Amino acid sequence: MSGPTRRSVLSDNVYERLKSLILEHRLAPEDRVNIDGLARELEVSPTPVREALVRLESEGLLRKRPLAGYTVSPLLTREQFDDMFDMRLVLETAAARWAATRADEAAREALRAEASLFSYAVSAPRAHAAFTAADARFHDLVATAAVNPLLREAIGRLHAHLHLHRLYFPYAETGSTRDEHGVIAAAIGVGDPDAAEAAMRAHLTAARARHLSAFDG
Repeated sequence: MSGPTRRSVLSDNVYERLKSLILEHRLAPEDRVNIDGLARELEVSPTPVREALVRLESEGLLRKRPLAGYTVSPLLTREQFDDMFDMRLVLETAAARWAATRADEAAREALRAEASLFSYAVSAPRAHAAFTAADARFHDLVATAAVNPLLREAIGRLHAHLHLHRLYFPYAETGSTRDEHGVIAAAIGVGDPDAAEAAMRAHLTAARARHLSAFDG
């Protein structure tokens, strides 16, 4: 493996490991990030850690303040949570509608395949990280199939904030998410924009209710 390729792989690995630390709340919301400490823990130099932090900041999982460095983004308030889902209902229903009319056959097949693979044992250690990754892939595939890069970017940033709440998600309901994804994929697969939009709206409305457990108590 050549030098640049090896560095790229290392950077990607560090990014994935740091992202897992955040999503699993081992780096908790609002924690300050110690670059040198993380480099020692991951047994790498500070350079790939800094590169990973820049990527995580761009995704909304970290914040950077002058002279204070990086901190993990805070959990959403209930008001921010409602605002986020209102935006998802606007953006992702449009994405599903456009995907139904714009996706090529490869994109439709990718959605069907991703929906069919969406199944994780909730008893598995850190199952929420696998659930988060799978859910993000599916919604990104829908956004990609809509063939609007700005829309895809906006949807991705909204999801980053939601991911911080995943630790509180009721994982016994992952089957419901899988079934809802399947309905969306099927509607996009047959090129039915009305059905795709309706399926995405129903999924997001149900997902909103499921995530409210994060605010209990």
